Amino acid sequence: MKLSFDFDSTLSRTDVQAFAKEMIQARHEVWIVTSRFDNEHIAKNKWFHIKDQNQKLFRIAEECGIKPEHIHFTNMDLKANFLKDRGFTFHLDDDKIELWDLSMTGDACVPVLVENQDWKDQCLLTLQK
Repeated sequence: MKLSFDFDSTLSRTDVQAFAKEMIQARHEVWIVTSRFDNEHIAKNKWFHIKDQNQKLFRIAEECGIKPEHIHFTNMDLKANFLKDRGFTFHLDDDKIELWDLSMTGDACVPVLVENQDWKDQCLLTLQK
């Protein structure tokens, strides 16, 4: 199954990283879908003050085993616009607005709030459906 994780305040957490690794070991396709700007967008706009902002993201992705082609930068567009109709099972995020927007698309991708104490259980239950 295809699983989506936000990065900031989500996959940047070590407990979420451990879960993502478990999901990869279980042969799920793990993605990072982040609102951040990609490096090309940063360079094109000459935003040199944030040119190295994605280094940590790429390092953690590599440590978790997330393929580079499974990292999507929305460049501040709504994540729901990318996730809709792409076959994702769940999207784990700390942003309630992003999760609300995803829930309003009618897509089968289940929005899960990482701030909930039972976020991991919610993700696992979604995988059983």
